[in-house]
Amino acid sequence: MDSARAVSGGSRRRIDVGGVAVGAGTAVSVQSMTNTKTSDIDATSAQMRRLRDAGCDIVRVAVPDAESAHAVTLLKKRCGIPIVADVHFDYRLAIEAARAGADKIRINPGNIGDAARVRAVAECCRERGIPIRIGVNGGSLERGALERHGGATARALVESALNQAGLLNDFGFEDICLSVKSSDVRVTVDAYRMLRSECDYPLHLGVTEAGAERGGIIKSSVGIGALLCDGIGDTIRVSLTAPPEREVETGIAILRAVGLRERGVEIISCPTCGRTGVDLIAVTRDVETRLRDIPGSMTVAVMGCAVNGPGEARAADYGIACGDGMGVVFKKGSVVARAPAERLADELCDIIRRDMK
Repeated sequence: MDSARAVSGGSRRRIDVGGVAVGAGTAVSVQSMTNTKTSDIDATSAQMRRLRDAGCDIVRVAVPDAESAHAVTLLKKRCGIPIVADVHFDYRLAIEAARAGADKIRINPGNIGDAARVRAVAECCRERGIPIRIGVNGGSLERGALERHGGATARALVESALNQAGLLNDFGFEDICLSVKSSDVRVTVDAYRMLRSECDYPLHLGVTEAGAERGGIIKSSVGIGALLCDGIGDTIRVSLTAPPEREVETGIAILRAVGLRERGVEIISCPTCGRTGVDLIAVTRDVETRLRDIPGSMTVAVMGCAVNGPGEARAADYGIACGDGMGVVFKKGSVVARAPAERLADELCDIIRRDMK
């Protein structure tokens, strides 16, 4: 985890997920979910390690059967990252996953049976100090809430989440995190704003079923970003129909954009115009790709002409400003190299990597 993460806001309560603190002014954590068969230990643990290395703080796994629940024990030993067991319909699987060592259980109490079954899950988790996330989505609302509010509205989401939290409270369970996700960005944002005004539980943010990579990134960035700027949210998951590593990369980028995470390279680049004398799109893409694995935090400027170039490049940790066939490399405001345009990216990346040694 990144020690430079800034803190979250809003919730006064705090939960602990396998050593990762969530809520009460702790750092905003990034989550993702594996898309392998959880019972396939080799495939799932390999993916979990990739997620961990990409910067993921907490990983969720699907638990559709007993074999998947029991797999949690081995996955924890192999991967060294907190695991959330995602359970629907069968309360016994939640209990088995908790016994197997899951660090958090994600359920929707409304779909795992009657009060006695919810009590059994709550008691098992309380005995082991395991928090529960109540995950309410637009497609998993209580029937009564749907009928009262005429559909999956923001108010219906909030009402359902608070009702389910109240049910756990009735059994003496308070170690709760809430989420109220919709595939509609506006509904999602409105629901979380309402929820924050009505409770102080830690909140897990996300736009559910956001879509394929490009559209999903846009929807998630708008929804999650707006809430984080409001000081709402304690942990996030970007939901993409894409490799889960992209969810983590996007989540970290969102946190960086709103000033809540310092990690990796931030590229500042101009949008190009008729003054640009080089293929700045290709240069920027090349620099971004080649510096993707740089540890720590830095800002790199890639500028196409003299209008914005010198100023922005000098303000960055490193940067290049292109001219007519030639350009310069800046470091902390000082020119450290000059090179033909086609060599600028090479010169910049060589200087950065040399300095990192």
